[in-house]
Amino acid sequence: MIPVGVLVSGRGSNLSALLDAARAPECPYFIACVISDQPAALALETAKKAGIPAFFHEKLPQMKKREYERELVTRLREFGVQVVALAGFMRILGETFLAEYPNRVLNIHPSLLPAFPGLHAQDQAFRAQARYAGCTVHLVDAGMDTGPILDQACLRVDRSWNAQQLAQHILELEHRLYPAALARFCRNEFRLEDGRVHEFSIPAWLE
Repeated sequence: MIPVGVLVSGRGSNLSALLDAARAPECPYFIACVISDQPAALALETAKKAGIPAFFHEKLPQMKKREYERELVTRLREFGVQVVALAGFMRILGETFLAEYPNRVLNIHPSLLPAFPGLHAQDQAFRAQARYAGCTVHLVDAGMDTGPILDQACLRVDRSWNAQQLAQHILELEHRLYPAALARFCRNEFRLEDGRVHEFSIPAWLE
């Protein structure tokens, strides 16, 4: 089984989805540790209740980004982490971190990238009156939601929904897509060549 480290900043609903999926006997990964950059993140309590080591990793004002990331990598290495999953982590990771986990950092974004990158993607889609919305699991690079796309899930937007309802429907998709994509990644069902992702199988629920 592949040890996964999860980086969080907030309530941790995607962390909960990953933890739920990890309980299945056939799941190829387990959550080795959870680290937050926010001391009051509810995700830390979620992890602790599940018996997962969980920590607040503080960035002190005088600390440079590369120093913070080196310490973060050290903590992940303590738990043997081989793959990193971002679940609402609100910091942009730099070269220091990504060099330690090349093409092994995944993120879930609440839009059909490359549309609506960055913050408040659901609101962006709602204001644009998008007919379809969804979420994307991608590899993390040094850009803002620009890494190679592993998988996506979409829905047709009901015109009766308000912005909050749209966000909730997208979140429900995230909870299905992220565990499935992480499991496929840990089973080596994706191959990255020249910046393009090739996949060896399609999950049954998307066929």
